[in-house]
Amino acid sequence: MKQFFILFLFFPMLLQAQYQVHGIIKDVETKKALPFATITTEKKVTTIADVDGKFNLISVTAPEILTISYVGYESKTISLVEIKSFLTLYLSPKIDALKEVIIPNSNTANAIITKVIQQKANNNPQKKLQSFQFKSYNKLVVTANPDSIIGKIDTVFVNAVSKDKIVKIDSSDYKFKKLIDKQHLFLTEKVSQFQFEKPLLKETILGTKMAGFKEPVYEFLGFSLQSFSIYDDQYELFETKYKSPIANNALQRYRFKILDTTFVDNRKVVVVYFKNKNNAKGLEGLLYIDQENYAIAKAIMRIRGVLDITGIHEFSYLPEEKVWFPTRKNFKIVKGKSKEQTTILGGRIAFSAEDDETNSKKAASDFTYLSSEMHVFDLKVNPPLSIKKSFIAIDVKENANNQNNAFWKSNRIDSLDRRSERTYLVLDSLVTKRKIEKKIRLGRKIINGYLPVGCFDFDLRYLLTYNNYEGFRFGIGGITNELFSKKIRVEGYTAYGLKDETIKYNIGSAFRIGNASSSWIGAAYTDDVREIASTNFATDKRTFRFYDSRPFNISTFYNHKTWRAYLETKIIPKSESIWQLSHSEIRPLFNYTFAYEGKLYNEFAFTTALLSIQWNPNSDFMQTPTGRIEFEKRFPKFSLQYTKSLPGVWGNHFVFDKIDIRIEYEKKYLNDQKSTFLVQAGSVFGAAPITHLYSVSPNNLTAENIIEQIKLSGKNSFETMYYNEFFSSEYVMFQLKHGFKRLTVFRNIKPSIVLVTRMAWGDMQHPERHLGIVYKTLDRGFFESGIELNQIYKGFGLGGFYRYGPNQLPRFEDNLAIKVSFIFDFGF
Repeated sequence: MKQFFILFLFFPMLLQAQYQVHGIIKDVETKKALPFATITTEKKVTTIADVDGKFNLISVTAPEILTISYVGYESKTISLVEIKSFLTLYLSPKIDALKEVIIPNSNTANAIITKVIQQKANNNPQKKLQSFQFKSYNKLVVTANPDSIIGKIDTVFVNAVSKDKIVKIDSSDYKFKKLIDKQHLFLTEKVSQFQFEKPLLKETILGTKMAGFKEPVYEFLGFSLQSFSIYDDQYELFETKYKSPIANNALQRYRFKILDTTFVDNRKVVVVYFKNKNNAKGLEGLLYIDQENYAIAKAIMRIRGVLDITGIHEFSYLPEEKVWFPTRKNFKIVKGKSKEQTTILGGRIAFSAEDDETNSKKAASDFTYLSSEMHVFDLKVNPPLSIKKSFIAIDVKENANNQNNAFWKSNRIDSLDRRSERTYLVLDSLVTKRKIEKKIRLGRKIINGYLPVGCFDFDLRYLLTYNNYEGFRFGIGGITNELFSKKIRVEGYTAYGLKDETIKYNIGSAFRIGNASSSWIGAAYTDDVREIASTNFATDKRTFRFYDSRPFNISTFYNHKTWRAYLETKIIPKSESIWQLSHSEIRPLFNYTFAYEGKLYNEFAFTTALLSIQWNPNSDFMQTPTGRIEFEKRFPKFSLQYTKSLPGVWGNHFVFDKIDIRIEYEKKYLNDQKSTFLVQAGSVFGAAPITHLYSVSPNNLTAENIIEQIKLSGKNSFETMYYNEFFSSEYVMFQLKHGFKRLTVFRNIKPSIVLVTRMAWGDMQHPERHLGIVYKTLDRGFFESGIELNQIYKGFGLGGFYRYGPNQLPRFEDNLAIKVSFIFDFGF
């Protein structure tokens, strides 16, 4: 007991003998940081400083001898006994003229990188190997280093007269340090199996745990922190793509410099530093290159800005296959420099704004960071594989969220430490106590336009709208949610227009017949109004806006009473489709008569079959126990819809076929610019009234002066085309937008400048059939261009558009449209 008591007394001293050492390495003459300098302990443990010359040694035991070296500089050896835990170390340039060293060094580095690029196909495991399979353990934490936080309670003052204590306390850092010393802020783990069969790579999630959540946030599992392969032309870091330092044209974009030579897996490698030539936002870091085969043996990728992000790739050499295979990935985010508060992961991590004062005190949250590590094990090279459902990029197993302790103990690289274990206990309890999962569920519903109340989600779109025919339209409706049933849904709404004084309603139900394919079969009845000559793809995602400006100006509608039966499914790979049979009774709510085969029709009926499919061939999909998610949206996207009337079925009046096609493409550039391209076309063959033809989405009203021309902008609509000005039975339209990086005018005024050009051509077959309405055709084309200044202030923006070409109008002001826009940013 006595020995135990003595050990207990000395235990704090033993803890102090092991500590963390932080420091920075600089040039003694210029005082500039030396990026990626090498720090070696007397035990031959090597650490590389980061791009700012900063380094961090963990669990250093005093006394310790450190050797600091950097190419072109004299090495320096120090003892930690003589100095503080934070070191500012200066290195002196060698006597040799640096200019004479830099030129051949740069040329040699460029020659090495050239060979790396030439040998990419031979060194890339996904090119060289036919197949491979491995398991991985991934752990992601949001935390802070308690030793970095001062965590003391501030000043206590005493009144000189009364002797009373006047306490001025700032306990935020103290509380944060006390919290972070016991647990992390967030923790999640994942065990996956990766299978590769050229050229497909699939991840199957075998187990997942997310602190505080009974069911994981599946979208989070698909979040891309860093690229899987280092050999792609574009390297991805935290959902942003950058030109790779070993892309085919990397020498045009990056500067390279040899820093050192070392050994990885007992093979000699050369350490090459790279940095963007124009110092613009881009990657910089280190490449460890095998001197024999010019493969990457290790890579450190870093970007600096609002956030400082580092991605590290480590490889092991497989001698039989003569290839370096990735065995460990590390990812870290810390606060960078920003004049505004920055949040990531839906606000889970918040970084405070930089103070204008350079010596401002750091808040505890400044030490918060996100760290993710992935370790590879059970690697099998070139095994016989047959990947099932290869169109699914990530497959989450049904029992992935319910794995027992034995599973986790057998798959973790190391056992959980005390802080990690406590994180699960505390966050599970905290999330339950504060009903955080319910709040997240509520937030998701609200974003999509629903207000959940028990087992029913009220649809916020129905509450209040406005158009020129109904006036103000009040309504209520919604759909049952998963609390009601995961296999049955019931939906409906009712609405009333103050101007037309008519009730509209819908009622429907559907049954889930396929979980993996998200297949539903259902039926519905609707009695409502719809804009004439409008094009709606049945597969379009439900969109919710606080306002929808286009209907404000629409006055020509038709009433439809529609019975429909449908099947919606995602069974076709990378697509979703709707197969529908419907019968509609149509009554135009404006002066219109359809003349066909000697008869005049003011009302008519259709019985139609419809197939609508959207195909996203380049997107990545995740299969979860609750359905299929498109977690990585890529372009192009293709939509096809075919409608055919069925002659002689259920009183169908007319025979026609209708085909609609849409192609969407979006390209994001590395300089934060973005281009979007939209082409849409449609054609009707046969006899169809104007209600079911095309108007090409106009969004302008006749006005006496330019001030009256100011209206709300629409989405992908022709802003200078007047309502009911053009109708077509066949058409094609193009839209091109190019958005520039947001321009900072003042701190709170940062407009996004977008250039827009739209054009359309069309024709009308059998114009004599459409009586009572005056219109023009698009046979000579329609052209408009403009500029949008979006999100100038608080989401509000302004745009101007001009109409030109054969359909230009005589008066200048009639060709001009000024539009107000509003973009609501949820911050997710």
